[in-house]
Amino acid sequence: MDKGQNYEVKDISLAEQGKLNIELAELRMGALLKVKERFSKEKPLAGLTIGMALHVTKETAVLVRTLIAGGAKVAITGCNPLSTQDDVAAVLAKEGVSVYAYKGETHEDYYRYLTKIIEAKPNITIDDGCDLVSEIHTKHPELIKTLLGGCEETTTGIIRLRAMEKDGALKYPVIAVNDNKTKHLLDNYYGTGQSTLDGILRATNILFAGKNVVVCGYGSCGKGVALKVKGLGSNVIVTEVDSFRALQASLDGFRVMQLNEAAKVGDVFITVTGNKNVIDSEHILLMKDGAILANSGHFDAEINVKFLEKEGKKRKMRQSLEEYTIKGKRLYLCGEGRLVNLAAAEGHPSEVMSTSFCGQALACEYIAKHKGNLKPVVITLPSEIDDSIAKLQLEAMGIKFDKLTDEQKKYLSSWQEGT
Repeated sequence: MDKGQNYEVKDISLAEQGKLNIELAELRMGALLKVKERFSKEKPLAGLTIGMALHVTKETAVLVRTLIAGGAKVAITGCNPLSTQDDVAAVLAKEGVSVYAYKGETHEDYYRYLTKIIEAKPNITIDDGCDLVSEIHTKHPELIKTLLGGCEETTTGIIRLRAMEKDGALKYPVIAVNDNKTKHLLDNYYGTGQSTLDGILRATNILFAGKNVVVCGYGSCGKGVALKVKGLGSNVIVTEVDSFRALQASLDGFRVMQLNEAAKVGDVFITVTGNKNVIDSEHILLMKDGAILANSGHFDAEINVKFLEKEGKKRKMRQSLEEYTIKGKRLYLCGEGRLVNLAAAEGHPSEVMSTSFCGQALACEYIAKHKGNLKPVVITLPSEIDDSIAKLQLEAMGIKFDKLTDEQKKYLSSWQEGT
């Protein structure tokens, strides 16, 4: 481990490779670079400290550089013990960013690093999963009076934040970046769909064609995963607890079953729900020999890994793949049951993260502009900001689209003209 006054990373010498990876990310993140260009001129974040608990990836490094260009001081740690890209952490350390992260963090280091970010006394928090917000509220409430607001990246974090708001426990405003169309309808759908399969393929190298793939959850992430595995020739089975989503899955052409039944026929199981023990002991005991389990929900709670650890004979088969033998059957767990797309692969493609991180950067700007005027609730960004992100991405892709004529605008805003 390499340590400095403002960093703790695995190996600082990895920085040269990290620079190359960040360069590749920037090539595909034109929309965010446009925001960075404007931030460099306007300095909307001048004088602010931003504390981040995000996956420390090459794409996140581009976001960090964007915030710094906007005048902010940044301190960052990971939001998942297995998601840090060590070469990227090394680059950030070399660039003078306060960074505390390495792949394979212990439980103790994970929370010690969150404390390091809190000690930086941020004015704005950026979170992915709500752990940083939770730590501040439960252990460092004295910081709340100087916090202007926060931003949350993922569905699981929004679930926790809305529960806090409902209980009256949320003490500073947090923008639900995940609720942007340019986040959950792009990142969750296209990003999770592709990167989840990337992680499973790197961990197992299986052939998806012909396999029965059980997708647990049919929200934006589940829809994306189901679409991609269908494209690879899999027989897709969806399990759901929401009646409308179950109906959607059926009308999209997928088999919808209860998990007790799907457990008997599935070859690969992928959880994307944001809930706990979705695949539980009763389901595990019904599975076929050789079944593969993977999770793409934020926390490692969706698959009952504790049951596997307690009841199974464990072998590490290869990087990011462990075998558990239970009652003569071999089950294979990818990435320790953590986010498989980051534990076993590199996370979402850079093009996808460009729109998500435009949302983060512009959410920080929104908080700075409205400091002192935002209530301690979960906030959705105005639709015009979301639309501006889509326009930036289209511009980066070289795509032009139509505009309404004056006649069409008048027609859509009136009621007099009918049949």
